[in-house]
Amino acid sequence: MSAVESLPLRGVRPVPGASVRHARSLRPSRVNWLTPAWLAVIAALALSWVGIEAIATSDPSRSIRQAVFLVVALMASAALVAAPERLLRRIAWPALIASIALLVFVLLPGVPEWLVRPRNGSRRWINLGFSDFQPSEIAKIAWVLVMADWLRRDDDHRRLPGLIVIFAITLAPLGLILVEPDLGTSLLFVPALLAMVLAAGARKRHLVSLLLLGAIAAPLSYPFLRPHQRERIDALVAQLQGDDRFSRDIGFQADRAMTIAGAGELWGVGRDRARALVVNNGLPEEHNDMVFSMVACRWGLVGGLGVCAALLLLTAGGLATAAASRDPFLRLVVVGVTSMLAAQAIVNLGMNVGLLPVTGMTLPFVSYGGSSLVVSWMMVGLILGAGLRRPRLFERPSFEFA
Repeated sequence: MSAVESLPLRGVRPVPGASVRHARSLRPSRVNWLTPAWLAVIAALALSWVGIEAIATSDPSRSIRQAVFLVVALMASAALVAAPERLLRRIAWPALIASIALLVFVLLPGVPEWLVRPRNGSRRWINLGFSDFQPSEIAKIAWVLVMADWLRRDDDHRRLPGLIVIFAITLAPLGLILVEPDLGTSLLFVPALLAMVLAAGARKRHLVSLLLLGAIAAPLSYPFLRPHQRERIDALVAQLQGDDRFSRDIGFQADRAMTIAGAGELWGVGRDRARALVVNNGLPEEHNDMVFSMVACRWGLVGGLGVCAALLLLTAGGLATAAASRDPFLRLVVVGVTSMLAAQAIVNLGMNVGLLPVTGMTLPFVSYGGSSLVVSWMMVGLILGAGLRRPRLFERPSFEFA
């Protein structure tokens, strides 16, 4: 500053607090209300309403419980919207460690059955008395937070050894969930990880190499699958070939789901007739894994396409939010949760229309279940929280590499 600039101006009296107000006027608003994250919120609300109505088709009491779960889910989502980025990074590793400990707990042989009761040969749920809690659902969010924090720190993931370390960390929750067994949930980690490392600037040739290795290794893993998992794959292959010999056995659930969905035709058959069709055809898990078949039966092809459109809107809102975010941690979190929700929806829809084997995968926001609904809405809360956060004035853009 020159001597002239340092001299006070005659006749000009400083106004107390003027510099503070001036600085505040130059500071942009801390909240970005015009964010594409609202698209994800709108889509999630529509899907949640469809889920409650679809569940009420066969079991009104379950739909009431689902509405209560929705209230809890919205409160959990609001808490994550308000959570600062620093807090999310701080709780990432403790949350993942706690979720891994719970995943180990459900697999311990000495745990009493009233606390961890096996269902359909799987040990996934902890009985809380008022509801069941599924640790694998919390593990998904904790893992996304850890991966986002890990990838934002340096560029090790741009080298093949760094990618191997990241895949090794992912194997901890993925392997435990696979042992439960829960093949569907464990598979969600793979597309989410690929999407996150790609968004973090990983080299495409490294990812292509890993994908080719996975494509080669996948058929080789067939002999190591459990008997019922191999039978479901065999039933799917037979069904695609026009062979219906499994339709009364391991392929019964998929066969009934396609029958119920096709009965809806274009506009659906309405609530009462849809309930009668589901009961008379004995559709298993109509409120959970096969809820999309219920939607297609009650509201027809139009209703099914509406659900697909809402899922696409949610995915588009999440990806647009990630693209607009300049914070590397939040960008990766949004990419991770959005890709997980999209992959989960694709697997569930594929199950219901007979394009993928039945793996026990729920449809986000639509299927019955407190853990699934709460965690899905927590993911939407992370998307909205990232979208509402306006970037700082001089914030460095994310993942710029030479």
